[in-house]
Amino acid sequence: MDISKKILFKQIGAKIAYYRTLRNMTQRDLAKRANISRSALSRIECGKYNDNVSVSLLFDIADGLRIDTALLMTFNETEKQMWWQEIQSESDDEIMEDDKHNEEEEPSDDSKQ
Repeated sequence: MDISKKILFKQIGAKIAYYRTLRNMTQRDLAKRANISRSALSRIECGKYNDNVSVSLLFDIADGLRIDTALLMTFNETEKQMWWQEIQSESDDEIMEDDKHNEEEEPSDDSKQ
């Protein structure tokens, strides 16, 4: 899954957890209202629910929270800036991993003798 999708799912999950907490609801309470398992809700809140979350499921969760679905999928400039920072950080980490991997594959000068 590409980095921007991971970040988007994490952000949506964080919003769900935020609104659930504001309403003093447990994961079990919201899961019951949204007709999903508590473990599925937990994975969604952590941004780890497979590779996607259906719009239909977001409608059910928003309905369980008694909020407009748009609140889960609308992001302000600060939230968007956080994405770019995380994307940049992830990209830097991938570059460093690739460099490290390439160094391990290159034969040392000693082995050329």
